Amino acid sequence: MPTRTARTAWNGGIQDGSGQVELSSSGVGTFEVSFPKRAAEDADGTTSPEELVAAAHSSCYAMSLSGILGRAGTPPQSLEIRADVSVGQDPAGGLKLTGIALTVRAEVEGIDEAAFQEAAQQAKVGCPISKALAAVDITLDAALEA
Repeated sequence: MPTRTARTAWNGGIQDGSGQVELSSSGVGTFEVSFPKRAAEDADGTTSPEELVAAAHSSCYAMSLSGILGRAGTPPQSLEIRADVSVGQDPAGGLKLTGIALTVRAEVEGIDEAAFQEAAQQAKVGCPISKALAAVDITLDAALEA
């Protein structure tokens, strides 16, 4: 498997500085980052490490669940995955990820609720990003839709 690369250029201090994170491998974009905006409720056009983790987790989970369902003979018609990544104070100092909430809404023909829930849990455990984030509490709310 290939290695993927992102690069961040930062100028200034933590409170008055800012940076740009570049998705180098894909070349799809460069995005602004700023600590004050990271810590604010309104991101105001900037991204954050937590948002990038959420993007990685939701897309990895979608691929994992799609693969599991497909191997079971019930490929999904559609999957909608949301990852909410929370950050908070670390008692040891600094910040840490305090939780990830995965919300899954799926259209899958030919599967019952129990089999879907089992596949959803398998994807949560088996997704490489979930494995990398094993120290963080990850919750799952998965449901089939008509």
